[in-house]
Amino acid sequence: MKTKLFLSITVLSALFMSCAEDDTSDIIINTTINNSGGQGPTNTETILLSGSYTSDLSLDNANTYVLNGPVIMESGTTLTIPAGMTIRASANGSDVYLAIAQGAQIIANGTQNAPIVFTSASENPKAGDWGGLILLGKAPVNSVSGTATSTSEIAGLPYGGTDIADNSGSLRYVRVQYSGGSADGQSENNGFSFYGVGNGTVVEYVQMYEGKDDGFEFFGGTVNLDFVSIINAQDDSLDWTEGWSGTMSNVYIEHNGVAWDKAIEADGYNTDIGNNSNPLTWSSPTVNNITINGKGSANTIQDGTSVSAGSYEAVRLRAGTQGIFNNMVINGFGEAFDLDGDTGANPTGTQVSNGFLKVNDITFNDVTTKFKNDTGVAFTEGEFITGDGNGTGTDYNSWRTGWTLSN
Repeated sequence: MKTKLFLSITVLSALFMSCAEDDTSDIIINTTINNSGGQGPTNTETILLSGSYTSDLSLDNANTYVLNGPVIMESGTTLTIPAGMTIRASANGSDVYLAIAQGAQIIANGTQNAPIVFTSASENPKAGDWGGLILLGKAPVNSVSGTATSTSEIAGLPYGGTDIADNSGSLRYVRVQYSGGSADGQSENNGFSFYGVGNGTVVEYVQMYEGKDDGFEFFGGTVNLDFVSIINAQDDSLDWTEGWSGTMSNVYIEHNGVAWDKAIEADGYNTDIGNNSNPLTWSSPTVNNITINGKGSANTIQDGTSVSAGSYEAVRLRAGTQGIFNNMVINGFGEAFDLDGDTGANPTGTQVSNGFLKVNDITFNDVTTKFKNDTGVAFTEGEFITGDGNGTGTDYNSWRTGWTLSN
């Protein structure tokens, strides 16, 4: 008869890998040693992570990691996460997040069949259980001038600078679930937050699933993204401000949850701070191959509240934003584009007239109004939209398999 021995040991220790030399909070290691039938021991550790890390941190697929508070990788450090790892976050709302500070890097390279997942540790997960993933870089932002830096909404960390090619690492096949814990009305976590992140950073095959706030938000910077999936963001799926000038290609957005706002909310600058760049700059991204699926043009519930029939918006462009949209499909909205601005500090309409804000090749399905002009500047449909009926969007089914979640 074989004897099975199960030994569970709980050890309280300082962070492995030079914890004594940094400001990292203590962690709890729960070690289970299983010796069965003459087989060698298998060690499994559950490690609670929180605090500021001043040394490199490499996670091990043999262990389980739980974000138990703010986790900040400080300048000069690298966080490495192997393919196939699931990192759980305590369901304590906005105070649980992972931030990659200026000068730090995250190397999170999953694969199609072994993605890296950040999710809630709750047995009954829901949107807003935890904060989200935050990257901060040294690329330009228009909320400050010259070499000055701005300060992030969450964690109060510096971001911005003059390094267009700044490198915060790489995110490949990464999914963030049940994020968006709100600190207050002005400070909100998103699934992915990019603060002044440079285009030396690689971001591709990334998904935000079931978040309480925005899916992806850009505060300036030049970072580019490819293959982006956003399912059920309760606020805006994409949100940009402070002069983001990157390129995003192959984007799929779906509204099918209990609450939602815009698919895209775009600002030329942060109206809470001001456009302080010198010379004056604006957000000016390029968005290629995007499909946006709404809940139908007749829907009268948005963001949990009733709205007038037909006013459910896909894209709001305001505060002087520029942007070129190539190859779009918009399905099931009362309004496809709502443009807001004026003839002064918010020249959204002027950006259209000058050719800096434009839609090339688009198909509208179940859309009541293609665009609404509230900019104070007159322009024709042809100045804003060309190739009506020619859009095909992204071929989501060709790149979603194996690593995304759906409803």
